[in-house]
Amino acid sequence: MRIVLVGPPGAGKGTQAALLAQRLGIPHISTGDLFRANLSQGTELGRKAKAYMDEGRLVPDEITVGMAAERMARPDAGHGFVLDGFPRNIAQAEALDKLLRETGQTLDAVLDLEVPEEEVVRRIAGRRLCRTDSSHIFHVQYNPPRTDGVCDVCGGELYQRDDDREETVRKRLEVYREETEPIIGHYRAQGLVRTISAQDGVAEVTDRALAALPVRD
Repeated sequence: MRIVLVGPPGAGKGTQAALLAQRLGIPHISTGDLFRANLSQGTELGRKAKAYMDEGRLVPDEITVGMAAERMARPDAGHGFVLDGFPRNIAQAEALDKLLRETGQTLDAVLDLEVPEEEVVRRIAGRRLCRTDSSHIFHVQYNPPRTDGVCDVCGGELYQRDDDREETVRKRLEVYREETEPIIGHYRAQGLVRTISAQDGVAEVTDRALAALPVRD
């Protein structure tokens, strides 16, 4: 099963991709993980990406595509994968189409995780992280700490990341609408898009996503 997950920031793509990969027995391929792995291992693609990043420039699509292609070619992805964060724009989607054609593969589904914009803003802008351990995450509305501003787990100070602030979240949503959302139309024309409401609990969204996948012979 070869799946692409699409959705705005805060839709829960990373969480759902990991759960779907686990349930289906295929690898979760995340753009963020690919970049971290290539940078830490000092691969040729990692060195090229770092040169752009050090200059404050965007990493070209061909480098991102190259990293994804290398990962998808590994044996554990022979029976499928869940792509999270890739493709990010039309150029990357077209490059993925070409790559799959050349390797005799096809996508099975593109899952579009749908969340209203104001819900995205609430989810992200309400998030608070512990300064002592960033894995301790709270939310002012959905998972508030017992004491305002204090981590329940270790007593550390809770803070809001700069890119979680409302004005930044809205800018991230603009970028998503301009750059990434068009790939939904690209894949809808191929009959691959399954739109999934991502407003409920994690387990409910996972069940919904699994139910939307095509049945394979």
